[in-house]
Amino acid sequence: MSLRYLILICSVVLTTAEAQTIAITGARVHTVAEAGTIDDATILISDGRITAVGRNVAVPSDAQRIDAAGQRVTPGLFTPIGQIGLVEVSAVAGTVDYIQRGEAFSASFDIADAFNPRSTLIPVNRIEGITHAAIAPGAAAPDELGQTSSVISGLGAIVHLGEADPVVQRAAMLVVSLGESGGEVAGGSRAAALLTFRAALEDALDYAGHKAEYQSRDRRDYSVSMADLEALQPVIEGTMPVLAHVDRASDIRHVLALADEFRLRLIIAGGAEAWMVADELAAADVGVIIAATGNLPDNFDSLNARLDAAALLEEAGVAVAFGGDRNASDHNARNITQVAGIAVANGMTWESALRAITLTPAELYGVADRIGSIEAGKVANLVIWNDDPFELRSYPEAVYIEGQAVPMQSRQTLLRDRYLDSSDTLRPVYRR
Repeated sequence: MSLRYLILICSVVLTTAEAQTIAITGARVHTVAEAGTIDDATILISDGRITAVGRNVAVPSDAQRIDAAGQRVTPGLFTPIGQIGLVEVSAVAGTVDYIQRGEAFSASFDIADAFNPRSTLIPVNRIEGITHAAIAPGAAAPDELGQTSSVISGLGAIVHLGEADPVVQRAAMLVVSLGESGGEVAGGSRAAALLTFRAALEDALDYAGHKAEYQSRDRRDYSVSMADLEALQPVIEGTMPVLAHVDRASDIRHVLALADEFRLRLIIAGGAEAWMVADELAAADVGVIIAATGNLPDNFDSLNARLDAAALLEEAGVAVAFGGDRNASDHNARNITQVAGIAVANGMTWESALRAITLTPAELYGVADRIGSIEAGKVANLVIWNDDPFELRSYPEAVYIEGQAVPMQSRQTLLRDRYLDSSDTLRPVYRR
């Protein structure tokens, strides 16, 4: 009996009895945890959580067995930045929900309510191993009404790519654009972008000590709305990280200084030149979400981009996650396995590259107690691979989200099968 057929049976069983125990046996399991890689291992799943993993795990007699001999199992992949479920066709404005514009809301612009769990982008990425994603608001050029974006884009969220209760954590990060991209929405100067963010932080601090006086005529004028001031409170308290889009080394230094001054939890997104300040990032305990495929500058902020940047950051002790560039993190988020493979080819260890697309993003966003590795007690988000997941010819045999096997279908696979079927007498346009 084929593995895919067994997965289908398991999915049906789970639909009718979620408490059914599943045993994945005989696999090479990359736990991304203290246990490391375990050969000929068994993973027990019950009620959507991992209950045991190891070589000598006793399998209950009533468990649904999945024979994964000769296969590899990894944690579900986590794309740490993008707009999965917030966009369908980038060129069609009505399908784009992540852009922040206008002055009414910036820090308080929360895109979690715009997430569409039935987006066609979700199955496309899910069947290639993506089980979780960080979805983030962003800035863009002025719209037809002349409304501009702010340096502060708003609040992002963590979601899983299943169907039930997809939002894992709302307000998981505050997204800001600095450097060249920030300068574009702040009047043309990166200095203005940094000052805009600083002013908002200073206002949030002042507001925290004078909330009762907010409606008073004697209060100082604030640069952002009351809703934004409230949204910034977890940032200045250090409980919500700031995801800062920035690439140039000098800009990263300025952001590090600002984070130190206001005691912010900081994550760098982009970081084309982050390797040049790797020691400073490591000393400040600041992680970097980087595209390991960048070796040519696409703007003046990434003149020193290089393919071994991830390896250099890892060597310095910086937490590294892979998320592609800002424009390839939704439709093609699945390509993070290729990104990880390129990083390995340029000096990063295989284990660290796998961690960069599983556990490290979970740690950066503070959800590693639930997801990111294969350990007892964690949510059962797993991928069964037919080979090394970083090989281009490797493909998931099965994907589990919260212990349930997801359908290995997408709009793309359905179209492929429809037009490859030469046995049907009807032309493809007439087939159901």
